[in-house]
Amino acid sequence: MKRVLIVGLGNMGISHALAYHKLPSAQVVGLVNRSPATLPPELSDYPVFTTFEAGMETRPDIVVVATYSDSHADYACAAMDAGAHVFVEKPLATNVADARRVVAKARETGRKLVVGYILRHHPSWQRLIKEAQDLGGPFVFRLNLNQQSSGSEWETHKALMRTTSPIVDCGVHYVDVMCQITDAEPERVHGMGVRLSDEIAQDMYNYGQFQVVFADGSVGWYEAGWGPMMSETAFFVKDIVSPNGSVSITDSDKGASSDIDGHTRVGGILVHKPNGDQLIELPSEPGHQELCDAEQAFVLKAITEDMDLTRHMNDAVNSLAICLAADESIRSGKPVILKETEQ
Repeated sequence: MKRVLIVGLGNMGISHALAYHKLPSAQVVGLVNRSPATLPPELSDYPVFTTFEAGMETRPDIVVVATYSDSHADYACAAMDAGAHVFVEKPLATNVADARRVVAKARETGRKLVVGYILRHHPSWQRLIKEAQDLGGPFVFRLNLNQQSSGSEWETHKALMRTTSPIVDCGVHYVDVMCQITDAEPERVHGMGVRLSDEIAQDMYNYGQFQVVFADGSVGWYEAGWGPMMSETAFFVKDIVSPNGSVSITDSDKGASSDIDGHTRVGGILVHKPNGDQLIELPSEPGHQELCDAEQAFVLKAITEDMDLTRHMNDAVNSLAICLAADESIRSGKPVILKETEQ
């Protein structure tokens, strides 16, 4: 029985806590949140602490870090130093040096480190990646996720933007998909962004897009925007094109852009080849809570089976590096070189 501490009780923290509440091989020993949190009935009997340090006194075997991004690295390292395995929500850190520090700590302590790339646990996205890989590269990636938000959702987005831009917070998911498909090193990134609201800091932008060039000639485009001004038209584009055809998510029934289940839903995949098209229907997809359940089941499996998570950790650093390079490019107005091309 693994003792589990959940740190951060926003939407993701509560979902992860509910996942462990249901897992027979785990026991939730505490919940941590700096301010009072509204909990579902299933979690109401667990001890709640207001500081990370107080929660760690429960001596957990696993710590789930689901706080704001700027605390991810420090909490993850402290938990591993205390002997716990760690699941940390994306992004792994707010800079590449801290991300590498967390990975180095996992190697030093021999603890398992799993990063919250929820799409890796979604069977439909796994199928999308395989179909694209089967076409062969180089690839063109056209991916976006814009979210029209208002009320409490906009307040959450504004809070997130105190430390992380939309293209970093959301982009790491989809850049991770690009990296899995091409398996090539990123070389350079060019980003553009706009501040579309006076309600956010002067040095922050709530809409951004970037282009990334990979060593195999693949190119990727990603776009993300948050706020009440964002359009509901074409907010969810997922296309991968190669010399031999293309793979696209076709499900148009996404609901509102703020619907968190719609962010992972595929519904159907259209595989286009010169000799004809194939529509792959994917009914009965897992919802957001089921995917969180799968993530935490994977954490337990990684511990029990002593899985080698080297590629998983390296991919988390690489996808973050690309998105942070895009953020740097937006702020500097210049492309960012990640890897010099060989002459």
